[in-house]
Amino acid sequence: MVLLRRVIGDALRARRQGQHRTLREVSTAANVSLGYLSEIERGQKEASSELLAAICDALGARLSELLREVGDTLSLAEDMDGVLVPVDDSKKSVAADGNVSVKVRQDSPLKATLHATRKPQRDVVYAA
Repeated sequence: MVLLRRVIGDALRARRQGQHRTLREVSTAANVSLGYLSEIERGQKEASSELLAAICDALGARLSELLREVGDTLSLAEDMDGVLVPVDDSKKSVAADGNVSVKVRQDSPLKATLHATRKPQRDVVYAA
């Protein structure tokens, strides 16, 4: 089963690591304890909307961007075979919609790990 808190945590961790920042740096900037931020990233704690907004601000991201990414990931995962039922570890489910690809690994009957990859959007330059 896909847990919302796990997908949110994965998205936050990916943004933080993409910026080459430590948990300590982001937790200080967001004014949240390092341990609590770690638990949020690992999907062990549910963050309030206020806390998510503070973490996004510390990461220089909009909350709407994070939620859109999480929604895209969940939408793809819901349509994939094997997300809500146990699957063999040697088999991984993969889905893509052109901008986002999602890989799912079933860790146990009630725990799935999602890994979402978003293609970078290119800036469009218009000549006058």
